[in-house]
Amino acid sequence: MKKDKNLLTDVWFIAISAAGGFILSLTGISIGWMIGTLIVACCLAMLRPAWLMMAPDQKGINRRWLALGQMILGIELGQKLNLSVLSVLKDHWFSVGIMLILSILLAMLSGYVLWRFSKTDMMTSFVGTAPGGLSAMPSIAQEVGANTAIVSLVQMMRVLLVVLSIPFMVILIYAKQDGPANATTQTVSAATTEIGLAPVLWTGVLIFVAWGACKAAKYLKFPAPWLLGSMLGVAAVHIGGASITGHDMLAWWPSQANHLSQIFLGATIGSKMYKSMFAGVTRIMIVGFISSVGLIAAMLLSAVIVSKLTGISLITSVLAFAPGGIAEMATTSVTLHADSTFVVAVQVIRVILVIALLPPFYRLLHHLHGEKKGKESSISGSNA
Repeated sequence: MKKDKNLLTDVWFIAISAAGGFILSLTGISIGWMIGTLIVACCLAMLRPAWLMMAPDQKGINRRWLALGQMILGIELGQKLNLSVLSVLKDHWFSVGIMLILSILLAMLSGYVLWRFSKTDMMTSFVGTAPGGLSAMPSIAQEVGANTAIVSLVQMMRVLLVVLSIPFMVILIYAKQDGPANATTQTVSAATTEIGLAPVLWTGVLIFVAWGACKAAKYLKFPAPWLLGSMLGVAAVHIGGASITGHDMLAWWPSQANHLSQIFLGATIGSKMYKSMFAGVTRIMIVGFISSVGLIAAMLLSAVIVSKLTGISLITSVLAFAPGGIAEMATTSVTLHADSTFVVAVQVIRVILVIALLPPFYRLLHHLHGEKKGKESSISGSNA
């Protein structure tokens, strides 16, 4: 009975929080559903009004909503990794590899700056500045023990900086050119809006594979198993199906699925926040803003260098390596007739690398830092 009551409370909480996501989505920001839901959920969790029906000792809504949101997001990202993406990576693997490694290293440097010059802990600083996107990193923060409130704020700030600056900068570049070099109108779609028997059946196959891959990833103790497992499982089946048939297999995957994923993620993360998590937030936001601006500037400079060395159009290079979201950069690339396949390929591969490689590194770093502090404490104690 208690489980059913908590389920109704969770659904009620998510529905109220989603209203904020709907309102912010009207601005046209593709990540608006998550940002709006996250803000409302955070306010509700801290205020706990009586009509919310949430017990005072209840620590947020059930984690199954986070897992569901991660799995939906993983299925969508997995579908973007298709034969066209692999072809792009084959042609530009060296420049893409160097830039992806550089972007991760620069993000880690940004995290180090945030850690050293603010009062936030080391784990929160590195997770907050990782270029994995607002949809993925706050949920990973919960798994590695970072402050999800600070991670969400820093990630949100960087995404907004990128979304508000990069498109306008690219439009200025576009205006100064007759047309971007090597531009194509090819897009990478995760779905088809046409409902048919084959697309619906393929959707069912992807969901079943995603669920099985999530269970396997959880058993193997992968970081963010519901996100990484579904993404890799769907990508493997998607590429395998395309290799057999000779063309990409399109699933019926409406845009509302992405909105639902953002709502589940935003509501779950926001529900687990409390006032003390925002202690010292002013200094953190100032340092985070400066480090984010530095990261964006460094990536822009690197994108210009790659464009000069490889012949990839400057617009395509800037959008591909900008530390923003996949949806935002892909949408801008289509609007300006840049090579959207290349843009999506680089953005998706970076998210996969960040989600797969950085959490184990964070745990190791946290362990080593804890040992170092323990030794320093024992030395100071013996000296006393």
